[in-house]
Amino acid sequence: MRVQFDKQLETLNIELIKMGALCEDAISCAATYMLEGGKNLLDKVFQADSAIDRKEREIETICMRLLLQQQPVAKDLRTVSSALKMISDMERIGDQAADIAEIMKYTEEFNVPSKLHIGDMARATIQMVTDSIESFVKKDYNTAIAVIKYDDKVDHLFAKVKKELTDYIAKDPENGELYLDLLMIAKYFERIGDHATNIAGWVCYSITGKHNSSIN
Repeated sequence: MRVQFDKQLETLNIELIKMGALCEDAISCAATYMLEGGKNLLDKVFQADSAIDRKEREIETICMRLLLQQQPVAKDLRTVSSALKMISDMERIGDQAADIAEIMKYTEEFNVPSKLHIGDMARATIQMVTDSIESFVKKDYNTAIAVIKYDDKVDHLFAKVKKELTDYIAKDPENGELYLDLLMIAKYFERIGDHATNIAGWVCYSITGKHNSSIN
């Protein structure tokens, strides 16, 4: 019985890694398009978002099979229930990457100012997503805690971007609507960081039974 459970748990880990990679791709393509262009990248974001939705359903099925057939208890139960919570956050990450891409469809003629810290936000959130998934697969509590703490940096970058864009609007009111679109994109990146933090919190719960951090 335990051997079968461990095999199914390994399958769960593999599928979570795949879902995490899709999230990384979605965020990366959206950020690269924003900073460098390349219209084919937008299609890749939407394709990744659809694949994330499918992967969520596949992982839900795996988790339900583990719960119903194996009836795990204690730490094993926390692992499966945490995975179910995590994929909900990962699905939202895919949605928010798609939201960013949707906004960018209407700003493709606009060059993002190179001094903006929005690119730094994108890179930071990608790293947070990567590390949060890795911490679950490796059962690495310290990495999960590091992700939770790193969210402060993303929040700090968002505050910087907000100030920068406010200054741009004052200096260039003609493009004020476009700068507001960029502010909305920055807010989506901040929310992606929040979801990565929540994933890390569920990792802590799966290991210790205590959820260290979560979002509403």
